[in-house]
This record gives sequence, structure tokens and C-alpha cells, in this order.
Amino acid sequence: MKKRQHGVTLSGLLVGAFVVAILALLGMKVFPEYMEHKAVADAIKKVASGTGPETSVRQVRDAFDRQANVDYISAITGADLEVTKEAGAIVIAYSYEKRIPLVANVSLLLDFTGSSRE
Repeated sequence: MKKRQHGVTLSGLLVGAFVVAILALLGMKVFPEYMEHKAVADAIKKVASGTGPETSVRQVRDAFDRQANVDYISAITGADLEVTKEAGAIVIAYSYEKRIPLVANVSLLLDFTGSSRE
């Protein structure tokens, strides 16, 4: 009776390690951008909750710039915000893109949008 060997060949191990390395590299490049997006969303909600119906657009943008300075947000500034008033409340919306270079001329484009209503 012959015993069958079980396991991974060297070529299978190398291909698997290559796939894991590529996924890890991609994750290390994308994860910080999503963390910054979460910081932007939190800053928008903080600013929106601290404003009243009489707050001007300039005051909202200045408040966001101060909060962005505290949270080390560099992806977006107060000038990039769209500030509107709906049903007597200030609504702050934002939209921005982040381009992550991967290899040579290949890059990954992330499109982030959000609002203080969400």
C-alpha cells in the first residue's frame, strides 16, 4: 500500500507568497486613506453638531480647518466643503479623490463623498 504525500509544492508556495505579498502591499497603501476619510467624516460631524442655523458659511469652513489641523487631515480643506441649509439646519457635504500610485504608471483612484446628514 502506497502512501500519498500531501503538501504544497515549492512553486505553489512561491505563487501563494506572491499573492499574499501583493495583497499586503495594497492593504498598507489603502488603509491609511480610509482612516483619513473616517477622520474627515468625524470632523464634519463635529463641526455640524457645533453649528446653529445662524452660523455663516465662512464660520463653518474656519471651524473645519481648525478641526482638520487638530486631526492632521490634509486631504481636504474648508474651501472644499459644500455648506447648505436644509430645514433650518446646516448641512455640510464633501467630495474628494485620492490617487495612490502602485507600480510604474499604475495607480488606484479612491473617490470619497459624504455629508453631515449621513
